[in-house]
Amino acid sequence: MSDDVAERVRKIGGTTIRSIGHIAKLQTIADNDKQHVNAKEMLSELLDDNRSLLEIMREAHTIADEAKDVATASLLENWLDETERRTWFLFETLK
Repeated sequence: MSDDVAERVRKIGGTTIRSIGHIAKLQTIADNDKQHVNAKEMLSELLDDNRSLLEIMREAHTIADEAKDVATASLLENWLDETERRTWFLFETLK
């Protein structure tokens, strides 16, 4: 996804992330630096992270729609579908 995002941003005249430090400044989903995470805890955290990602992408899709940026909206629709699938799998696995 990151390559697709970077290409799309450049196509519409924006600038892209330039370094690991830049990523850290913009990051909205927290890292987990624990030495050990059990499987259920890991899956639960992945589920929460994917749910957060869905919210962010839906907001971005709204912005793309308002800007009549069909290409960006289309990319987001595919990523939303993939993220919804991951979220569903994680949810079902944790039952």
